[in-house]
Amino acid sequence: MSTHSEVMEHTAGASAITFTKVWIGLLLLTGIEVFLAYEQAPLLIMLTALLGLSVIKAALIIAYFMHLKFERLSLFLTLWPFTIFCIILMLIFLGDAIRMPAMRPPA
Repeated sequence: MSTHSEVMEHTAGASAITFTKVWIGLLLLTGIEVFLAYEQAPLLIMLTALLGLSVIKAALIIAYFMHLKFERLSLFLTLWPFTIFCIILMLIFLGDAIRMPAMRPPA
């Protein structure tokens, strides 16, 4: 007979309850974004609030649904240079973009 015993390794991870809470949080943040979109706030305040909420939502999605919260730190740190590179590219190529005034139909 074999004396070999199987040892189950428990990997750290989130439970279904945690994913449900994160999903509900994402729904609430989306609801806040939709509500803010219908408000008549100044453009700078509106864009700042919407951008901040979007960053929070992206962080939650990356951390939980892409499972990066439970990965090794070295894997997480390899993503930062690429993130910074993408932001720099966006600033280079989209930095000269201006908002064009709406065209009015001829009278």
